[in-house]
Parts: sequence; C-alpha cells; structure tokens
Amino acid sequence: MDNVLIALSNLASIDAVITLLIGTLAGMMIGMLPGLSSTMGVALCIPITFNMPPELALILLGAVYVSSVYGGSITAILLRTPGTDASIATALDGYPLASKGRGSEAIGMATLSSLFGGTVSVIILIAVAPLLSKIALAFGPQEYALLAIFGLVTIIGVVSDNPAKGLVAALAGLALGLVGLDSFTGVPRFTFGHSELFDGVPLLPVLIGLFSVSQAFNLCIPAEAGVLKKDSIVNVHGHLPLISDIKRCFRSMARSSLIGTFIGALPGAGTSIAAFISYNEARRKSKNPENFGKGELEGIAASESANNAVTGGTLIPTLTLGIPGNAVTAVFVGGLTIHGMIPGPDLFTNFADITYTLLISLLIANVLFAVMGIALSKYLVNVTKIPGSILGPIILIFSIVGTYALRNELFDVWLAAAFGLIGYFMERWKYPTAPLVIALILGPILEVNFRRSMQISNWDYSTFFDSYLSLAIISLVVLSVAYPLWKAWQKKR
Repeated sequence: MDNVLIALSNLASIDAVITLLIGTLAGMMIGMLPGLSSTMGVALCIPITFNMPPELALILLGAVYVSSVYGGSITAILLRTPGTDASIATALDGYPLASKGRGSEAIGMATLSSLFGGTVSVIILIAVAPLLSKIALAFGPQEYALLAIFGLVTIIGVVSDNPAKGLVAALAGLALGLVGLDSFTGVPRFTFGHSELFDGVPLLPVLIGLFSVSQAFNLCIPAEAGVLKKDSIVNVHGHLPLISDIKRCFRSMARSSLIGTFIGALPGAGTSIAAFISYNEARRKSKNPENFGKGELEGIAASESANNAVTGGTLIPTLTLGIPGNAVTAVFVGGLTIHGMIPGPDLFTNFADITYTLLISLLIANVLFAVMGIALSKYLVNVTKIPGSILGPIILIFSIVGTYALRNELFDVWLAAAFGLIGYFMERWKYPTAPLVIALILGPILEVNFRRSMQISNWDYSTFFDSYLSLAIISLVVLSVAYPLWKAWQKKR
C-alpha cells in the first residue's frame, strides 16, 4: 500500500500529467498512421527518455503503447486502413458501418471496448501477475504449435461466405511464411537471392500493401473513387452507440478482454491473434452471425476489447519474468534496462514504487485515450467526406513513408506496392485478405514449434497429447471445427 501511495503521488505531479497527455496523444497519432506501429512508437520514444527520471520515462512509454493500439482502430473504421495489425479484425465490421453513415457509432463502440479491455487487463496485471506468469511459463513448443493450429482454424470462422476462397488465401499466407532462412539449418528458402528476405517476408509491408495501398488504389480509380460517398456518411447515433447496443455487446467485451489478457501473457502470441480469436468467438456465440463482416457492432466490441487487453497481458511475463510478451514489450525491456531496472522480482521489491507508477499510469492512459477518442470522433468522421481522388494519394504517401521508415529499405516499398496490387485484385475477385495475414503470422510459429517438438520427442506424435494444456487446446480446435458444422446441419434440418 505504501508503494501505491508513492505511485499516486508521482502521478499527481505536473510533469507526470503533461507526460501522460503527450504520450497518449502521440500514441493515438502513431496508431492512426499506417506503418507507424506500436513497436516503432515505443522505440522512437526510448531515446527521448534517456535523461528523464525513470518514473516519467515509463509513464511515456506505457501511454504510447496502450493508446497506439487504440489509435489503429480509428483509421481501420473510417478508411479500412488499419494503423496497426491489431486493428485488422476491427476493419471487417468498422468500415462497412462507416460506409453506411455510422462512423461515429463505430468509433464510439471501439472506444468503449478499448477502454474496457485495457482496464480489465491492467487490473488483472496488478492482481494476479505471478499466477498468470506461471501458466504462461508452462507452455512448451507442443502447446505453441497447437495454439497456432487453433488460430489457423479460426480462419474458417472468420471467412463464412466462401470457405474455399478463404482456404486458398490461408495457404498463400502459409507459403509466404516459408520464405527466409530455415531456422534450424540456416539454408535460404524462396528468397530468390534477395538478402532482404532472409528474415522472412516482413509483416508490415504486407499489411500496408494489402490494407492501405490496395485501398488507395481503389480510391484513386475514377470508377471506384466514390467508395466513400458524401451523402451516405451521416452521423446517425451521435458519438456513442445506443445503450441497448452496449448491453448487447457487453458479454463479448468481457469474454474478449479475458481472452486478450491470457493470450497477451503468452510470449509471442500478439494482438492480431487475440483479436481474431475473440472475433471468431463473438461470431460463433452471436444470435446474428450472418451480420459479421457486414457492419456488426459486436464484431468491433470483440476485436477492440481483445487487442487492448493484450497490452496489459503482455506486461505480465515481461515485468515478472523478463520474457517479452511481444515485440513492443521487447523494446520496453530496453527502456527498463536503460534506467537500471532489470525485469524480474526486483521490479516488485527494490523498484516497486516505480513499477506501480507505471501500472497505475496505464489505467489513467486508458481513460485519457477514451476521452480524447470520444471528443475527437465527430471531427474524425469528417475524414470520410474527403473525395477519394484526394484521400487515395494521401493514404498512399503515408503508406510509402511508413513502410520505408521501418527498415530504411526501398525493397519494402516495392513489396508494399506489390501486395497492394495483390490486395486490390483479391478484393475484386472476392478473396478475403484476413486469412492470408493470419496464416503469414502463425505459419512460422507453427513450423518452428512443430519441428522443435519433433526433435524433443524423436518424432513421436504422441507428445502432443502428453499434457493437460495440449489436450485443452486440442479440444478447442475440435470444437471450433465441429460447432460450425453442427450449426450448419441444424440450420439445414
């Protein structure tokens, strides 16, 4: 309690308040701009924190982290241009809602869900960090391989209109995941002599190409430049969704917050996996699953609750064990060590006052980005009124700058352009892009952990049935496959 009181006094200072405001606003802007990911935002802020007191440095990094994840939802909803990979699932229902003139309503639901998910995860982080860290530590390569399979199976749930086309897109994503140096032998695979591909196909240029550049092409083509029509973009329900809609989506928000926190505590799982698993679960349990992908508020509530809950979940293994939950927290560890704070038990003993300052500041940052998001939503909706012929080139410029800024590689810009064309034609031919992205993320995780499991067990496949965790994940996989089939059979009857 003494440490909590010290933390509150630290946050009551003028410097802390200003740092929180700047960090939250900067994080939202970073999240909104395609190509400027949460990882990049936190990394760019670390040099700024060199001469700052440790508590202010962590407040800045934490505020940028949580608000950037939320910021990606705004452009995902209004422009179908996810600022970060965490908001890909949000675009599936957010953009159709904005196209129907319900942009403010969609942003309102995303804001409330983000606030709810982020707050729940931070409370869990404060209350049960050691327990959840032990559970995460129990995951071995077998469990990670099965978790990747579970994530791939959810593609079938996300793509309901044409599973065959979804499967083709997923197989393309798995094929792309094979590009790069073999992690076990070091042999280049499908790189065609390009050293830029030795680490695999970089995810960010693919995301920017499929979701941003392709959308820019759509807006720049005269026949399709009217995708966002002035007449259709009207503020139907004000800044926030109706109370009845919030009540209807509350179960999905609560369930997705828990899923996101747990997945965040598993090192390497990430926000996109949590968002899609939660989205699939919401669709599976919904009374109107056919509305998902066409403009369903519950889809936004599920994905945004989950991806913002990951922010607190990832800090559980990071702070207690020194195991980064994702790329952002890996950078976060660098920020801690710069100030002489080594992640582990010391953070909750020798540096407890600073650690609790960080944790409580995360709660405040969640409230701040919610207030800012709601206050600015009526202005942000006006983005959809910009003619496509103007908006398209603006998106394209930001996409090029963001892609190049990642690694300072012109190759990445050409890669984003190539995937922009691929995304454009995938949309025209009704091939979903989400399964390709999910498979690209999960493919390397599945391959590495499957091969590692086989090496450990000497190619004995029964190793996947040896632990209760493995059996639990296998049960989830079976249920994910069986439940849609059972529902289809019931509907047919």
